[in-house]
Amino acid sequence: MMELSMKERRAVSRKLAKGYQKASKKEKGRLLDTLVRVNGYNRCYASWVLRNFWRRVSVRGEGGVPVIFVGDPRQGGGRHRDKTYTEDVLAALRQIWEVCGFICGKRLGPYLKEIVPVLEKHGELAVGRETRSKLLRMSAATVDRLLASDRRKLQLRGRCRTKPGSLLRSQIPVRTFAEWDEKKPGFLEVDLVSHDGGSTHGDYIQTLDATDVESAWTETEAVRNKAQIWTLAAMKRIVERVPFRVLGIDSDNGSEFINAHLWQFCQENRITFTRSRPFRKNDNCFVEQKNYSVVRRMVGYWRYDTEEELAVLNELYGHLRLYTNFFQPVMKLREKLRVGSKVTKRYDQARTPYRRLLECGKGKGITASDKRRLKAEYERINPAELNRKIGELQNRLIDMARGKHRRLKGTQSLTGQKGEAASGAG
Repeated sequence: MMELSMKERRAVSRKLAKGYQKASKKEKGRLLDTLVRVNGYNRCYASWVLRNFWRRVSVRGEGGVPVIFVGDPRQGGGRHRDKTYTEDVLAALRQIWEVCGFICGKRLGPYLKEIVPVLEKHGELAVGRETRSKLLRMSAATVDRLLASDRRKLQLRGRCRTKPGSLLRSQIPVRTFAEWDEKKPGFLEVDLVSHDGGSTHGDYIQTLDATDVESAWTETEAVRNKAQIWTLAAMKRIVERVPFRVLGIDSDNGSEFINAHLWQFCQENRITFTRSRPFRKNDNCFVEQKNYSVVRRMVGYWRYDTEEELAVLNELYGHLRLYTNFFQPVMKLREKLRVGSKVTKRYDQARTPYRRLLECGKGKGITASDKRRLKAEYERINPAELNRKIGELQNRLIDMARGKHRRLKGTQSLTGQKGEAASGAG
């Protein structure tokens, strides 16, 4: 039988409904069978359509004049209910979202249960009992829905294209003191981020980025250039600063890492030293991801090459390490399933690197005293104040870079004018 259009189905329903509402029970059954057969409706839905077409409802209007409504199933009544998340809830959510660095709902949703009490303790958030209850039970999807318009207004820069995946360990080991174990804190991926501003002329500042594979704990240190002496000094400071014993370091094949100085340092401290395959960035996917989400998002793409900028960068990184590791929840890929051309990825629940370290059991490279020190440090930190300090340093850094750029353009313009004048005189 030929399938009817929507218009033809409505015509059939309209015609059968007139007789259905006046018919006997037996006749109603026959008309209902006809509608189900012709229109292909579910029997329950077909019965509802026949009952409500042409139904006349009389209500008393102004001045006692009766008003008659004729039923039409195409006109839905609509759902009218009060909003669950009112403007006061949305205002509090926006405040928390800003403190947390405008992260996505999948990261912010599970983290609300932790960050709300922290902000209340430091006097940064004051909400009523009902608003607080709604914030704590808010799902990740609801967070994204409520903040959708605010996210569009921000027009954030494009996302990082480096995707975390399975760590590839087919590179040549330089020296092995411990079996590489991705399930245990202490194995770092390291990389340098260049702040050349698009021009590789001369020396410019580099950021040494080190990321722990298991906990996602991230440390950053600014150095003058790629010289081995500065890279090694920054590496030593990071190894002393992390809250666990460093067991392994994995780098790319640059001479700033593959050199006798770092090789000797790893030998003396019994650190496994490995390197990735040439031109295979995904071998160091964890640190490559942090190059954007931590470094580029905070300091941008300007050229930094002065001692003043180096000092401001390291001051900013001193606050950033606390903000990133204690108050920035991250998700880790648990499994990736490919069925034909479709790839399904499943992630664990978003947790901060700090929480992931506290969850590590015995024999995982972090001691009970290390955990106590982390807890004491966490209790002292006000994330909102930390966020404000980072913002101030970001503004100082950008102002310095812009001022230097304007002075450079002015010098180039003046040099060009003198050259034109000399040419005209000749």
